[in-house]
Amino acid sequence: MKLSEGFKNLIPSILIFVFYGFGFTFSTLSLEKLDVGVAYSIWSGLGTMLIASIGIIWFRESVSLVKFISIALIIIGVIGINSSK
Repeated sequence: MKLSEGFKNLIPSILIFVFYGFGFTFSTLSLEKLDVGVAYSIWSGLGTMLIASIGIIWFRESVSLVKFISIALIIIGVIGINSSK
């Protein structure tokens, strides 16, 4: 989204909709096999982790101990929800 610069850059703007379409498609398909809570925890947890990682690596955003611990807690939470079946 940041690369689209408010929908001013055509290719990144189109890719936003393409990748969201893929994401919703695969999320919907995963609901055939997974509980809603598990699927949503994976969707939101991994999404948050990936976007934070991309921000740190690609856009040179700051990284701190608090940010690292927070991402680790998200991953632990997703694992906890998935293992509580």
